[in-house]
Amino acid sequence: MSEPILELRGLTKVYPGGLKALDCVDLDIRKGEIFALLGPNGAGKTTLIGAVCGLVRPSGGTMRAFGYDLSTHWRQARARIGLVPQELSTDMFEPVIRAVSYSRGLFGHPPDPGRIEEILRALSLWDKRDERIMALSGGMKRRVLIAKALAHEPDLLFLDEPTAGVDVELRKGMWQLIDSMRGRGVTIILTTHYIEEAEEMADRVGVINQGRLLMVDEKEAMMKRLGRTEAHIALAEPIAAIPDGLGRFPIEIEQGGMSLCYRGGDGTGKGKAEVAELTKALTAAGIDYTGIDVRESSLEDIFVALLGEKEAA
Repeated sequence: MSEPILELRGLTKVYPGGLKALDCVDLDIRKGEIFALLGPNGAGKTTLIGAVCGLVRPSGGTMRAFGYDLSTHWRQARARIGLVPQELSTDMFEPVIRAVSYSRGLFGHPPDPGRIEEILRALSLWDKRDERIMALSGGMKRRVLIAKALAHEPDLLFLDEPTAGVDVELRKGMWQLIDSMRGRGVTIILTTHYIEEAEEMADRVGVINQGRLLMVDEKEAMMKRLGRTEAHIALAEPIAAIPDGLGRFPIEIEQGGMSLCYRGGDGTGKGKAEVAELTKALTAAGIDYTGIDVRESSLEDIFVALLGEKEAA
């Protein structure tokens, strides 16, 4: 496996007053991956991004990007990092093309009108290139932020809530754009409140809460290990207790005895097989049922359950 493109070790940020926004975070980012960082508001996502991008001064720990120690060779590393911030902080009076071209020059790159045109066309901004940013819709303004971040051709791109305030259609278009950037070799770190985005795009997922990184894993491995099957079985007649012979199944009586709820499995399909066994066992026990509703855990279910477990602990 190649060397990580970004290495964080013991990264900590304590603000005046004692608020610990980052609590000894260790994280490696691999070249060419899409990494989704999930967490509730105030979890530390934006602080982590700000630390790597030079907007926040860490209280402790080390950061290395492209082999450079960010505390001593920040300029060399930052020139290869792009940031799309959560807030629409850009010069609203500038025409789109001038703002994007200026961002390229900020990082010492020579003018390249062809590359700027390519970026604007990819983001469906070419027809808006001479319009002032203030005249654009919210979704288009966010695309301008992405264009500005791509102007200096970064190898590592941070997207902090890139689709916040964007409608569903534009959000799906953004997903396609992010996938195409990965296809060109750009490594992407994404924070999002829309967990379906992580489920759609990410190779790996990290969950952060109260400044601590709770888990990092391959998305598929996480869903396989922590996923569950849930089935609700509507009964033809109410039951007062779980019959003998069904105690081996992880089931509970619901709705005054009119329904059985199964929660089990492990994300590998075991749950569905066990639900099929359960229905056979119900029939053998002389219990009729009128319907079954089966669903598998989504990444959002896993995320919510994980946060709930950590808060309970």
